[in-house]
Amino acid sequence: MAHDHHHHIDPQAGDFRVGLAIAVNLGLTVAQVIGGILSGSLALIADALHNFSDAIALIIAFAARKIARRPADAEMTFGYGRVEVVAALINYTTLAVLGIYLVYEGVMRLIDPQPVAGWMVVIIAAVALLVDLATALLTWSMSKESVNIRAAFLHNLADAAGSVAVILAGAAILLWDQTWVDPAVTLLIAGYVLWQVAHEIGPVMRILMLGSPRGIALADVLDRLSTEPGVTDIHHAHLWLMQEHQAALQAHIVVDAGRWGQADDIKARLKTVAREAFGISHTTFEMECSRHACDAPATVGG
Repeated sequence: MAHDHHHHIDPQAGDFRVGLAIAVNLGLTVAQVIGGILSGSLALIADALHNFSDAIALIIAFAARKIARRPADAEMTFGYGRVEVVAALINYTTLAVLGIYLVYEGVMRLIDPQPVAGWMVVIIAAVALLVDLATALLTWSMSKESVNIRAAFLHNLADAAGSVAVILAGAAILLWDQTWVDPAVTLLIAGYVLWQVAHEIGPVMRILMLGSPRGIALADVLDRLSTEPGVTDIHHAHLWLMQEHQAALQAHIVVDAGRWGQADDIKARLKTVAREAFGISHTTFEMECSRHACDAPATVGG
């Protein structure tokens, strides 16, 4: 069964939407910070900082998209596509730092409560909710193709959830004068941010650590390739993601001595099988005659 791990998309698609999302998020951040200071709401400032991190994430992602389009050269022989993965790691790392900071501030405010202007909190958070949802819509379709844009999309959904929580905190202050709800909501937002980072940073690290693509088992690939006529063994195999959507396979292929004259045809056939059955677009095979194959090789790595 084929696995589509290489998506053909317009490299210029979505730049305007990303730029618009950046502008909207920066404007909202300024409004939330001002509102948080005037109202005394830590939760509103927390939501603003999260919003600002989204804008920064989008800026980094936007720059990375531009760099990733550069063709391969003598310095970067595999091209620049992995810069988007590096950008995603930067985004998640800074988001983790922000989440930890919000936990600290929330705990300090629980210890030393401050007065909060409930109406201003509710109004600004309601505007933020609308903007967060609009920004999420701008990046939704693109989030399916890019780890960077997906991170930004998820951040905006988290912002929307944070805005709902801030509205509830403002309502609690207005109705029951419960100021402790504001730092409590801050801690909830921080917890959600940290959970999000823990959930999403794994696939980014997997790519940077040259891990195998999710959904493709190396054992299945080797078993399938080994069934091709003339192949007696496969070893020193490496399966990894060159970029987010480009899987690569490298291996030594042992060819039966009686079919060594067909080595080139066997290699071409194996490349076709890897591409069509598993979506592996980049393959490098070192062909060995069974009479002169590696001595006691490891199947994986080596």
